[in-house]
Amino acid sequence: MTAVAEPITQKPAPVPEGSVMVTVKVARFSTENDKGAYWDSFQVPVLPTDRFLNVLIYIKSYLDGTLTFRRSCAHGVCGSDAMRINGVNRLACKVLMKDLLPKGDKTLTMSVEPIRGLPVEKDLIVDMEPFFDAFRAVKPYLMTSGNEPTRERIQSQADRARFDDTTKCILCACCTTSCPVYWSDGSYFGPAAIVNAHRFIFDSRDEGARERLDILNDVEGVWRCRTTFNCTDACPRGIEVTKAIQEVKRALLFTR
Repeated sequence: MTAVAEPITQKPAPVPEGSVMVTVKVARFSTENDKGAYWDSFQVPVLPTDRFLNVLIYIKSYLDGTLTFRRSCAHGVCGSDAMRINGVNRLACKVLMKDLLPKGDKTLTMSVEPIRGLPVEKDLIVDMEPFFDAFRAVKPYLMTSGNEPTRERIQSQADRARFDDTTKCILCACCTTSCPVYWSDGSYFGPAAIVNAHRFIFDSRDEGARERLDILNDVEGVWRCRTTFNCTDACPRGIEVTKAIQEVKRALLFTR
């Protein structure tokens, strides 16, 4: 007697008590089908305690397993879940739904799409290599000469404070892909690369400031910045990105 397997029935998506239904419009793209780029809509139950990353995980877990996005730590440190949420570059794990959920009978519609200026690979995932090429080009590492010290390289608190702000960068690309100059011409180094150059240019232990300044004096360097402050607004770490770029410009003007 041949056993017949019972059909697998998918359990309905859970709707937590106290949740609010939110419409989420997601920009979709895949080379595996002929649809090209299009928008997909989902109805998602959202709790005030959710982050937007939880909303995306709900969609992938219960509504459409083909939805593709990056995420890792979910605590605003890895920077992998950068995307455009309601038209603004943000980390999905740092967008708190309690700040967005409507009061009363009002409804909420949210949109999410990949960050701009980088090639889209699938859905919310972009190719980060052009971004990291610019990062590597500014030589973001300590450059010294002579014998290495037997212990740490001593530095005063004041010298350390000089570049403290730009050490906070997590390479999420929110700042760079919020820049209109970068959108129109991807060969611009971009804010993140300049921020990471700044971190070493003003480090009293480093000896490669002149070399980095020469790199950033290129036609695609700091002079392409139009001071729109998009980068500063987009930074999830609160770095004063525009200020750092202006300090690099001043260093180029007054150290030659």
